Amino acid sequence: MEIKRNDATLLRPEGDRVLDAPYVFMDFDDFTKKIKDEEAWEKRDRNGITLFKTDNLTTTLTCLHKDAGIAENSVEGLFQVQVLDGKIRVSTVDGDAEMRAGEMMIFHPNVQHSIKALKKATLLLQTINEKNS
Repeated sequence: MEIKRNDATLLRPEGDRVLDAPYVFMDFDDFTKKIKDEEAWEKRDRNGITLFKTDNLTTTLTCLHKDAGIAENSVEGLFQVQVLDGKIRVSTVDGDAEMRAGEMMIFHPNVQHSIKALKKATLLLQTINEKNS
C-alpha cells in the first residue's frame, strides 16, 4: 500500500501529515489544539483539518465557534457527525436534534441537514463513499 501524505501549505507549513497508510493514529486533543492555535480559528467562524482520506472514507476534525454552522448540507455517501466537545443543533426536514459531547448521528446519502453550534463545538465528521466499496 502506498502511504499518502498531505502537502505543506501557507496556513500549515509543518504539513506532511500521513492521510492514508495501513494504519493512521489520530490524537483528537492534539489536533484540536493545533487548529485552535491557527490564525484561521481567530479570524473565521470555524477551522478544521482532514485526518484521514481514502477513496471510500474521509475523516475531518472541525471546530465551530458559537453560532457557526454548516447550512443546507447534503453528502453523496453516508455521513457521520460525532460531537467531541460542546453542543450543536442538527436540523432536518423531520425536525431538530440537540447534540452534546459523546453523541453521534449518521445520515444516509443525500439527506439534507444543517448544523449550528449552540456553543463552541468540536466535531468529528466522516463521509463514507459507498460507490467505491
